[in-house]
Amino acid sequence: MEICDQLKWRCVTTLRKYRADIAEYIARHGKAEGERVFEVENAPHEERTIQGNLLLREGVKAIFDLLVGNTETAFSEANARIGVGDSTTAAADTQTGLLGSNTAFKGMDTSYPIVGALADKKVTFRASFGASEGNFAWEEWTVDNGSSANKNLNRKVEALGQKSGGTWQLSCDISLA
Repeated sequence: MEICDQLKWRCVTTLRKYRADIAEYIARHGKAEGERVFEVENAPHEERTIQGNLLLREGVKAIFDLLVGNTETAFSEANARIGVGDSTTAAADTQTGLLGSNTAFKGMDTSYPIVGALADKKVTFRASFGASEGNFAWEEWTVDNGSSANKNLNRKVEALGQKSGGTWQLSCDISLA
């Protein structure tokens, strides 16, 4: 009798689009307080939820290295970034990042990533791109562990729209089941 255990990688991404520029709030109040005030004073004019993405091989290796204590850069608040790009090339697990001719990476919002309650078995990564950041067609995205390490955890290809100002906030909830 063969016994097979399966682990499922699940990702739910939420895109919130705001007309206001978060950079103005951060300039006025500092990073943490600026993000908090921005959230209180602004509501998104559009919100989308996208299911799924592809776990990349280099992301799997990074997770395993971290698990056993090998040298690897953690996907922490200090290192993790969300990247967006304009490539429509289908995702493949052998890819090592975004493929677009236009890309932008943004560090985590304050206190992210957040590890959820034990029952949730999830982590949430979130970054907010201000009015002057990532102004091109958003067709792909990833979570990586920083500009020097640059190991991409995942990649998703789906048209999210043409950014041309305002703030776009991308949240990736990754869970294991």
